[in-house]
Amino acid sequence: MTAASAVLLCCTLQAGPADAAAAALPLCPTVFGHGGYPTGADPWDRDQVRQPNHPTGLAQQKSWGAGGVEGDLQLTRDGTKGVMWHNTTTNGLTGTRKPVTELWWATGADQLKGRTITRGPYKGETVHTFRAWLDDAKAKNITPLVELKGEAEQSLLNSDAAIRERAWAEVVAPMKERIASQKIMMYTHDSALKPELDKRLKAAGLGAALTGHPSWIDGVDWEEPPPAAAGNHAAWQAAWTRLGSPTTRVSVATSYTKDLTAWLKGKCV
Repeated sequence: MTAASAVLLCCTLQAGPADAAAAALPLCPTVFGHGGYPTGADPWDRDQVRQPNHPTGLAQQKSWGAGGVEGDLQLTRDGTKGVMWHNTTTNGLTGTRKPVTELWWATGADQLKGRTITRGPYKGETVHTFRAWLDDAKAKNITPLVELKGEAEQSLLNSDAAIRERAWAEVVAPMKERIASQKIMMYTHDSALKPELDKRLKAAGLGAALTGHPSWIDGVDWEEPPPAAAGNHAAWQAAWTRLGSPTTRVSVATSYTKDLTAWLKGKCV
């Protein structure tokens, strides 16, 4: 046996068991990070604005192991600008508190552009447009899952056709401009908006954005301060058991991204 053959045999034998063990593990899911919002009475008073609707939040979710992130799409007054913000009002931002649907993006003393978050881990971050957020998600190789908030009914279902069409353009056009090179998903909890959202996306050739969404696997409701992640372990284990040994990569959603990715270590590849 030559020296080179001996080295190759040695290294192959050493690598074999580890490779076999890794091959026996199922594929890890793609984890979609979600920013928790408190339950219970007066949640807006305890909310710490944890939603990753900006580059800082996307970067943190990525550092925790997220492959996807859920963000929140709203529309400013008369559907003039798609913006990434969770709360109904500007509670949690500098400036006077007003509904987002009553503000212009970059006009007037109360404009939304330039306001910054006043509390929580992302204090100092600004409100970003839908287009800017999608571009940053692409740059970070994160799949965006967009929740179209029910407040957008104000313009998307407006009786004025001009307002209505302008508003839908703010939802659909940013996706259509990017879909050839970026996977984007969208949904809404609003029962009045859902049929129109489905129709508009399908008509624009974006029907795939309505499918393949992650399944929610947390067992503990978010609160402030956050409950211990260990409270989710039973629900995570039950979800993992249901998944079996997937041969294709599935997607799951959680408000505990860092804890879930740590819990998955050693269970999958």
